[in-house]
Amino acid sequence: MDGKLFNVGKIVNTHGIRGEVKVVSQTDFPETRFSRGSQLVLTDEAMQTRIPVTVESGRPQKNVYLLKFSGLDDINQVEKYKGWLLKVTEEDLVDLEEGEYYHHQIVGCSVLTEEGEGLGTVSEILSPGANDVWVVARPKGKPLLVPVIDDVLIKVDVAERQVTIRLMEGMMD
Repeated sequence: MDGKLFNVGKIVNTHGIRGEVKVVSQTDFPETRFSRGSQLVLTDEAMQTRIPVTVESGRPQKNVYLLKFSGLDDINQVEKYKGWLLKVTEEDLVDLEEGEYYHHQIVGCSVLTEEGEGLGTVSEILSPGANDVWVVARPKGKPLLVPVIDDVLIKVDVAERQVTIRLMEGMMD
């Protein structure tokens, strides 16, 4: 469990007295992550604590998921986990379709124009609405905002950590 972990949710409260917790999902695969038998890791970043848990039951309720972990059977056992994150190991990541990527695979990639000119490195990913926007930190000047749309994104090579884009009018302003 010393490998890299990835966020899938955050415990925001308890629910009832039988050990259920309310979790805000931070994953595109909540049905997989929060289903019976799923292996998760409870983490407290401040205290650098990691506790492996198994989901005994899980169900959506309004805008959260209600989860019950095996061996944690009452409110007193789970109350201390409010604010903790739920994570998965790299081995437990869901295989994605062709052309789909995890954020951690894109952040840090170098960005080139279709002519081969280096523009910078992807520093973060924004999700403002219809499509993601990759923020490219440039050596000089303001960050470049790259919309993740077919007209702009030409090639993503995760193995080479390189993204090729087509500059649209006004992107460099």
